[in-house]
Amino acid sequence: MEMQEPFDIEIGEITYSVFPDEKDTYTIFKDGEEYVQIIKDTETNWLKLHPETGLPLFGMDEEINLIGSKIIEELGS
Repeated sequence: MEMQEPFDIEIGEITYSVFPDEKDTYTIFKDGEEYVQIIKDTETNWLKLHPETGLPLFGMDEEINLIGSKIIEELGS
């Protein structure tokens, strides 16, 4: 599978830059700085990855789920 190109998504006034990593994993930049790495858990649930261990952090995070749903919209899948 070829690497996807980075793309931007907008949520409200904020523009996030999305850099695809491995399958269903994305590094998100906000205001030009690395912000968070996320992974798709289910179609509607996304998890933040711990910055040092890379392990998923369980717990509802509205912003992370919003970013994830925008990624799915953007990729059309």
